[in-house]
Parts: sequence; C-alpha cells; structure tokens
Amino acid sequence: MESYARPSQKLGGGSGGGANGHMKERCGHFQMPLHYPRYTKAEYETMPEWKLDCLLAEYGLSVAGDVNHKRKFAMGAFLWPR
Repeated sequence: MESYARPSQKLGGGSGGGANGHMKERCGHFQMPLHYPRYTKAEYETMPEWKLDCLLAEYGLSVAGDVNHKRKFAMGAFLWPR
C-alpha cells in the first residue's frame, strides 16, 4: 500500500516563533491512503495480528480486542458484497 505523505509543517512562522525561539513541529495528522485494501476474505482470515494492526492504523482505525475481533472488523470495513 502506498500513501502520499506531506512534509511536516512548522508552526509559529518566522524566526524566533515558539517558546525559547524553537519552532514546533506539527505531527499526528491523518492522510487517507490512495488505494483501498485489496485483500480477500480468505486473506483476512489468515492475516497475522500485526498486519491487521498496521492495516487498520493506516486508515486511522484503532480496534481493541483479540485478533478475531480485529479480523471481523477489517472484513466488515473493507470487504463489500459482490
């Protein structure tokens, strides 16, 4: 999966902005990935938990629970009936 990342923006502008003359970095913004996940139901059913966590985090989703709960959530979010 690829996503477009913007360079971090500086807050405070100009020279000497911010406390003690240091500029603060903006972080934690969400950028929607360009591509929708293309996994099959069978792939979700065997996907390791770490990969599910990475996939969900890429889309700004944080799911608590065991690996089965995360699989069901991912399948509900990303699989569409045909």
